[in-house]
Amino acid sequence: MKLRELAEVFSPVNMADGERSADSVFCCDLLSVAMGKAKENSAWVTVMANMNTLAVASLTDVSCIVLAGGVSLDDAAISKAREQGISVFSSDEPVFETALRIYEMINASA
Repeated sequence: MKLRELAEVFSPVNMADGERSADSVFCCDLLSVAMGKAKENSAWVTVMANMNTLAVASLTDVSCIVLAGGVSLDDAAISKAREQGISVFSSDEPVFETALRIYEMINASA
């Protein structure tokens, strides 16, 4: 699934590359676990909206971050996401529902 497809369902906070693919979904709010377990090219669903989340996303090379539960990045973090080319989306839905929707989208495009 292309990230531009996520932008049709979730609110884009920063769209770095709409043509990048996400081939799995990963859910985790503990950054140290995400650092070791998040797969490259996954859509990472979390409620952790801070600079450290961006650092972990960059380190693990996830396709994007999807902030669930209506949480949002502050202006400094949005600026950092732009600077680092990290795609970030937001969802008002809880983590499970957000991840399920992404999972269904990935499998529909397979």
